[in-house]
Amino acid sequence: MLETTILIVSALIGLSLLLNLWRFMKGPHMLDRIIALDTMYINAIALIVLLGIFMGSPLYYEGALFIAMLGFVSTSAVCKFILRGDIIE
Repeated sequence: MLETTILIVSALIGLSLLLNLWRFMKGPHMLDRIIALDTMYINAIALIVLLGIFMGSPLYYEGALFIAMLGFVSTSAVCKFILRGDIIE
């Protein structure tokens, strides 16, 4: 039962990733693209956690945590670049 649920949820998150990719490519404004990219890495984290549950390995959780930290820093850097024009001041 759990395996079937994980496969269905993984397919739905994969569909969400495709829709976010479409918004990232098609977004009319830069802010739409940033939000789509932010949502894409959150969905990638969810997929990695689901894979960790499916495989029963705690190593995937550490990878998901690492991607979460990188995503936060990169989103902050891009937003700062858009607001100020430079990252390090």
